[in-house]
Amino acid sequence: MKEKYIIAIDGGTQSTKVSMFNTVGEDICSHTVKLRPMHLYGDSRAEHPDDDLWDSLKEACQEMFKKFNGDKKDIIGVGLGSIRCCRALIKEDGNLASPVQSWMDLRLSRPYEHEDDSVKYVTTTTGYLTNRMTGETKDTRCNYVGPWPISWETLDWIEDKETFDSFTTPREMLFDLVDPSTLLGKVNEFASEATGIPMGTPVVSTSNDKAVEGLGAGLVNDGTVLVSLGTYITSMMVGDDSNASPSNYWVNPGATPGEYLYESSGIRRGMATVTWIKDLLGSDIVNEAEKNDMSPEAYLNVLGKDVPVGCDGLYTVLHWLARPDHLHERGMMIGFNGTHKGPHMFRSVMEGIAMTMKNSAQAMCDELGIELSNIVVSGGGSNGELFMQIFADVFGVPAHRNVVNGSASMGAAICTALALGVYKDRQEAIDNMVRRRDAFEPIEENVSLYKEINEKVYRHLADHTDELLKTSHDIFANRSK
Repeated sequence: MKEKYIIAIDGGTQSTKVSMFNTVGEDICSHTVKLRPMHLYGDSRAEHPDDDLWDSLKEACQEMFKKFNGDKKDIIGVGLGSIRCCRALIKEDGNLASPVQSWMDLRLSRPYEHEDDSVKYVTTTTGYLTNRMTGETKDTRCNYVGPWPISWETLDWIEDKETFDSFTTPREMLFDLVDPSTLLGKVNEFASEATGIPMGTPVVSTSNDKAVEGLGAGLVNDGTVLVSLGTYITSMMVGDDSNASPSNYWVNPGATPGEYLYESSGIRRGMATVTWIKDLLGSDIVNEAEKNDMSPEAYLNVLGKDVPVGCDGLYTVLHWLARPDHLHERGMMIGFNGTHKGPHMFRSVMEGIAMTMKNSAQAMCDELGIELSNIVVSGGGSNGELFMQIFADVFGVPAHRNVVNGSASMGAAICTALALGVYKDRQEAIDNMVRRRDAFEPIEENVSLYKEINEKVYRHLADHTDELLKTSHDIFANRSK
């Protein structure tokens, strides 16, 4: 049988990735385009400059096709995934009325307020890109996370007029909603010329990006936790209970109908903190990495192996981006002495990420009454063997990674395979498309030390510094008035 192909779009906060898979989950080729720096202004605004999401998608598609040696006629579909918790305002002609508002923008904590009469539609990133690619005013019902007039029970627009109107968004400005893993439309002439994807190729809905990542990681309801290493780091599990008011996690729609994603508290600007520490350490690290034919991150992982577990008491609290309702929060490194150097700082960031996510994931598992049995780690950070071992040791369970560690790309491909009938259900698709790469077993001595550090010191640091940071925030807030 002739090989068939699926294009998977994974739009993120820092980059857009387009991948080509075959129907058994093999990564044929891919290309990633780095997004331009976020436009941060005022005291609350965060936007993707100009039309960066669409421009980067066009470039990523064009460059990916330069690597593709197959026949475009054998492409059966496109899975469209993009960032959640963003807002796109679209004119009648399909162009943006203003730059896409990032999930970091405080306007996203409130319902849309109509101020510009050139705005015809209000939608998500997936809705905007669907319209660009197909001309349809449709969107996945599973990417509406936040203050939208959507019913949690039906995942459709609220029918009660009074409740709907309280969200201040006219119905005619909203797209029609479809299930995840279903057909949205077909690539139109405009998008085909811009991207190189053949006109008429089916475009398939996915979900919010974290649910798509959970599907692509092969998550099943067996006590496995996925730790997603992205700009926003979180831990996730899947299930079929739509409990909308838990205490230590929240529930998102999944990437297939009837599926739910349980998500713990996370770390805002998580892997961006790793990039920050790499850049802070400067050109010496880059130069030494080049001499050793390694990336700076890989070189720092090598140096970090020589740093003792616990970094000799250097701890990092990962509040580099404050939560909207905790604006006083700040990132911290605490416990320096004269022996600490750059590799200690780098490893301390990784340990801080792992301990933060261990505490959040454990709280979620405890509330669900589920024993955490193993973890899968996805995202580019999982390429670091030191980071993987730290996760295994901090969580105290085996940590594994998949052959395709860009789980959101794989999830978009699986959604497409399901929508087009390549596989009959979620489990069959996972069995045929997701493959484990390797596993890291916890080292008992390290497990014991991390447990003591976490329980006696790390998990209490933010509590002890909270009042001081509130006072500091007030000082600067008052001076700016």
